[in-house]
Amino acid sequence: MAVENLAFLIPVLPALAFVLTFFLGKKLPTGGAIIPIAAIATSFVISLLITLNLLANPEEVVSQSYSWFAMLNIGILVDPLAAVMLTMVTFVSLLIHIYSTGYMSHDKAPSRYFAETALFTASMLGLILSDNILQLFICWELVGVCSYLLIGFWFQKPSAATAAKKAFLTTRIGDVMFLTGIIVLFSDLYKIFNGTIPDGVFILRFDEIFAHISDIAAINANIFGMEVSHITLITLLFFGGAVGKSGQFPLHVWLPDAMEGPTTVSALIHAATMVTAGVYLVARTFPMFIAAPDSLMVVAYVGAFTALFAGTMGIVMNDLKRVLAYSTISQLGYMMLGLGVGAAVGSEAVGIALFHLINHAFFKALLFLCAGSVIHAVGTHDMRQLGGVAKVMPITAITMIIASLALTGMGIPGTSIGTSGFFSKDAIIESAYLFGETTGSWIPYLLSIAAALLTSIYIFRLIFMTFYGKPRTDYGGHESPASMTIPLSILALFALVFGGLTSKTFNTFVSETFVNNFVNMDISSLATLGGYHLAEHAGEEPILILWLPLIMALAGLVITFLIYGLQIVNMDSIVSRNNPIYKLLYNRYYQNAIFTNFVSVKIIYEGFAFAGRAVDRGFDWIVKWFSDVTLEAGESLRQFQTGAVQNYATAVITGVSLLIILVKVVMEVL
Repeated sequence: MAVENLAFLIPVLPALAFVLTFFLGKKLPTGGAIIPIAAIATSFVISLLITLNLLANPEEVVSQSYSWFAMLNIGILVDPLAAVMLTMVTFVSLLIHIYSTGYMSHDKAPSRYFAETALFTASMLGLILSDNILQLFICWELVGVCSYLLIGFWFQKPSAATAAKKAFLTTRIGDVMFLTGIIVLFSDLYKIFNGTIPDGVFILRFDEIFAHISDIAAINANIFGMEVSHITLITLLFFGGAVGKSGQFPLHVWLPDAMEGPTTVSALIHAATMVTAGVYLVARTFPMFIAAPDSLMVVAYVGAFTALFAGTMGIVMNDLKRVLAYSTISQLGYMMLGLGVGAAVGSEAVGIALFHLINHAFFKALLFLCAGSVIHAVGTHDMRQLGGVAKVMPITAITMIIASLALTGMGIPGTSIGTSGFFSKDAIIESAYLFGETTGSWIPYLLSIAAALLTSIYIFRLIFMTFYGKPRTDYGGHESPASMTIPLSILALFALVFGGLTSKTFNTFVSETFVNNFVNMDISSLATLGGYHLAEHAGEEPILILWLPLIMALAGLVITFLIYGLQIVNMDSIVSRNNPIYKLLYNRYYQNAIFTNFVSVKIIYEGFAFAGRAVDRGFDWIVKWFSDVTLEAGESLRQFQTGAVQNYATAVITGVSLLIILVKVVMEVL
């Protein structure tokens, strides 16, 4: 049997592992962890084999569709875009599950944990494999439900329960926008087919959607007096869904609070699943975005701003996991920027953004698992209480430094020497430069360069405060067991060499996603439809532009070394509640007060409460009115109940007589 025929097992096996672990896990060692580990390992092998086959023949994608009902279908699609995502998600998830056997060894409910993580992985794999937008949305919602369960895994903690609800409700805002986009898209396609869908045509499958992009673009809507193309409206609604899932401004507020779950959950959410779903959605529907006037500009601006905005908060956090959470938001901003610059570089943007997504998965999973290793060993995640951890945890320290170098993008421009992040993040920044040259919009490039400096500052601040110098408290500590350090070492190897080994083939491979036997899109024509002018001189950037990201990364390293290593600056004068800038950043621009206390409580909660009281009073008045009318009518009719038979006989005779007269009159008229 060809391995392509086993593609359906990739999400099915982890889903089956969820069922078995949920019901049988309590009776097995380590909460039944062996079941999801075996299932995900098998899914990884199948994904890897399909990817290798696809590398040899990138135009021969795996496509299997089955009729669901009416004009909809269930199907799987494995093209270059899906293949690299499947391989990454299964591989990183597998390592996290192995690591979790040590990290969760003392937890009271390991079987529930492994069951939920297996379902989480299955949902993400189902999302990636979907060949139609509706099936993708169903799996998208399953991912959201699983994130709610895992963020609130320790539900006995009020902070964890609150964080889970916050994540669920915040992402629902984006999900409603996504669903609205699907409804508008379905309505447009139904009109294009004149309400008659031929047999065998599945209206929401991606090839059908892409085949009718020009028809959708021809439909306009009047919004606030402006003519807006439906293709722009649909893509911006899709992007709204991506903003919620992938933590873009302003719906990023849930992501830092998601740290309330186990650190392994944070690694799973921030590296392999959930937050990458929004990036994948924009990449999957990229032909629609590049054909939509202004949509890619919005993606580029939001992504660049998010990258910088999150970085400003990351430099003042004292919690290990929160620093990494803001790092994730910032790097997701880079990925969105990478897709947005498609307005200048075309389909190459998909390869650039996905390359950073894959590299980020390795070094961000490594960062979170290293943080988990520290927390597991010393019992705290407050960096102010640490220091000198490298002496008692050398493997954790070395692997976390490697991950930090990859995050900052350390490497030598113009050579194949560099960490994984160097090859992907620098490519995004260079493409942003081309975007500025082509469109005249330099703001995304400038924001991305500033974010590179902040990235270096916040991650090396974490390194120096945690691993350098002398212990600031008596935390004890010891190196983590092999079940935890071996996955760290494997991820560290990938964070170091994956980018350099695959940079030349990866971008070419993924950029061919929309030229195969499933779809064959002319991206240049679609760009013309969207009003974008693609750059013709890529690869000719000035030498300073090539070196500037590295200069920023080194500048951040020097700044943090001077402050936290040599301590030549007295931070007490800066880290003070009297410093308005520090206070603003530390309080996260008062987002929690604005969104939670003002928007949620004052506007939504109290608004609905006021409306509810008004409706309740209205119903009370209606009920009272009906009651009064009924009582009055009853009181009036009671007067006729005299108890005298003669009165009743008279009433009957009179009624019958009137009825006969009425019938006679009607008969005469007719």
